Amino acid sequence: MLFVAGGVGMRLEEVVNKYYEHLNENDLYILKVICADKKACVNLSINELAERCNVSRTTILRFAQKLGFSGYSEFKVFLSWQEDEEQTPAEKNYVQCLYDDIDAIKKNMGTVAMEEICQILHDAKRVFVYGTGAAQKEIGKEMQRTFLILRKYLHVIEGETELENVMVDMDYDDVVIIISCSGNRSFLKNIVHTLQMHGVKYMSMTNLTNNFLAQNTKYNLYVPSTMLKVPTGILYNSTALFFMIADILFREYIAYVEKQVLVEK
Repeated sequence: MLFVAGGVGMRLEEVVNKYYEHLNENDLYILKVICADKKACVNLSINELAERCNVSRTTILRFAQKLGFSGYSEFKVFLSWQEDEEQTPAEKNYVQCLYDDIDAIKKNMGTVAMEEICQILHDAKRVFVYGTGAAQKEIGKEMQRTFLILRKYLHVIEGETELENVMVDMDYDDVVIIISCSGNRSFLKNIVHTLQMHGVKYMSMTNLTNNFLAQNTKYNLYVPSTMLKVPTGILYNSTALFFMIADILFREYIAYVEKQVLVEK
């Protein structure tokens, strides 16, 4: 589901990440109540939602405005659109889920400042890639392999300890790409704070969820990935689309380099 605000398509998770620093405890509680039962909240008036959250009508209005909406009515329409398009895995065809995620990537990537990201990578003295798990490390290695074609050398960091050691020598000319499905691993807070303290630019690749890493990264590449419940009862969340996002970034980088060559001529 996409909502167009100011010409930019966004999901609820993206809206929350964008304005997270403006939200207080009451706002986060309201959000928790809404996310717990979106279907029911879609049909609530502002007074009914205020009563359910045990806050004032004005608090609900301010909450909606903090998220960039003109008022509760616009927020309610946005929530309704999202609810219409969100279905549980059991209600959707497994293959169709993948197609829907790919469509979401096509729409979401149009809202990302790719040229700015490519410029940062192009100008960086060194680019480090860190993945929080085995699959994420493989994505980093694939990025390393593809960027090598353009003689842009990416350094893949194998573990948390190695990253902590390397960060000591990083400065504002370096860039770090952090790949994490959840974006909520506890040690990421220390990593992010250290990078910020040293003025090191960093960007991230995470699932399209409300997560710490996305909230604290100016340049985040979202990966829509529908959680599936297979017949064995196990939940399955593919990392395949992370590779697709990495490839899109590489293709955007190719276009950026070509553009720079033409400018220099």
